[in-house]
Amino acid sequence: MKFIDTIKNVFKIEELRNRIMVTLGLLLVYRFGAQVVLPGIDASKLSEFAGNFDAGGIGGLLNAFTGGAFANASVFALGIMPYISASIVVQLMQIAVPYLQKLQKEGESGRKKINQITRWLTIGICLVQAPSYLFGLEALGVPAEAFILGKDTMFFVSSTIILVTGCVFAMWLGEKITDKGIGNGISILIMVGIIATLPLSFAQEFASRVLESNGGLIMILIELVIWFIIILASVMLVMAVRKIPVQYARRTASGGYEKNIFGARQFIPLKLNASGVMPIIFAQAIMFVPSAVASLSESETAQSIQAAFSDIFGLWYNVVFAALIIVFTYFYTAITVPTNKMADDLKRSGGFIPGIKPGTDTAELLDRIMSQITLPGSIFLALIAIFPAFVVKLMGIQQGWALFYGGTSLLIMVGVAIDTMQQVNSYLLNRHYDGLMKSGKNRKAVA
Repeated sequence: MKFIDTIKNVFKIEELRNRIMVTLGLLLVYRFGAQVVLPGIDASKLSEFAGNFDAGGIGGLLNAFTGGAFANASVFALGIMPYISASIVVQLMQIAVPYLQKLQKEGESGRKKINQITRWLTIGICLVQAPSYLFGLEALGVPAEAFILGKDTMFFVSSTIILVTGCVFAMWLGEKITDKGIGNGISILIMVGIIATLPLSFAQEFASRVLESNGGLIMILIELVIWFIIILASVMLVMAVRKIPVQYARRTASGGYEKNIFGARQFIPLKLNASGVMPIIFAQAIMFVPSAVASLSESETAQSIQAAFSDIFGLWYNVVFAALIIVFTYFYTAITVPTNKMADDLKRSGGFIPGIKPGTDTAELLDRIMSQITLPGSIFLALIAIFPAFVVKLMGIQQGWALFYGGTSLLIMVGVAIDTMQQVNSYLLNRHYDGLMKSGKNRKAVA
């Protein structure tokens, strides 16, 4: 088969083979760490605690991102999410803080300093999240007898240090996968964590449908068909671009440009969803706030608000969630797609959009097009994000399995899978092989 031949070609390239093996080895270390329970906690008493996250909800969402480490009370319970939070904060601060703006313009040296700031901020976030997690263990369902030596000061101090170290170590693993592996290290760690919870979620859904005669194999088949359709829709959202034609004047032998003789036409690809999954992450962070604030009051109104925003499959949660995603999509696109810089770079390189004056007019056109394509992109992103609520309410799907029908989990899996395939594809093409999704035969080098 052609696909098998292509896989064989992947392992024929020594550098690519070594990078894949390094990546798999580091991922194995990460998954092993997710099973190591914090010292002082009896692992045999955690079954009820872990069961609280099987039904979905906010806890199930957090558990999915950490690959089950959150429910295992493991040394990697915080996962890589504090680093993601720190990266988002630093990225937003680059808009307002002149020092970070200066570092951003310094190239590689500035990028290293920004990365160092992100690492220190990650530790700061961990120092807040680790004690909160430890204090909440008993409230989340860990029985008192699970704490072998009790919940004294020594337990909290040592466990906080271990949790912070676990997050930093996970961050180091991600950076090593980026440097020595196949790239996108942090994203791959998140994706592997999400995929780790998929088999159990599907097994629970299968048992519910087949063993309990709740629809049988027919419903399982229908669910899988719908799941593949949603995956295809997510791929379309990630890959969709609007191509803006660009013309470059041909350079003459004297070094000038001939205005009436043009070179090859190229395109500026403007993504339909330029912000990726960041609007969903922003929106989810905001959605935690109402229930947390409402829990501080015992009034009837506060309790109803807490109940509404604690159910991630509820009506009001998803209405507000979708609205926030649309707003944050516009916001994040505006700060990450520099249309003015794109227009200036195009002008300096002697390029222009046919029929549009270089400079301000080009920037205004690009900005207008981005605004036009962001609207359908944001609506499509919001629909995919809230689709798990539809399948739960309309089809009665198990909540843990429903999380894979959209939202951050599915978009991260699709986005990272596409990026990883492109990385491998570039190695194959550079060594004169067809791409990953092609035949895999040797390509003759062009003389």
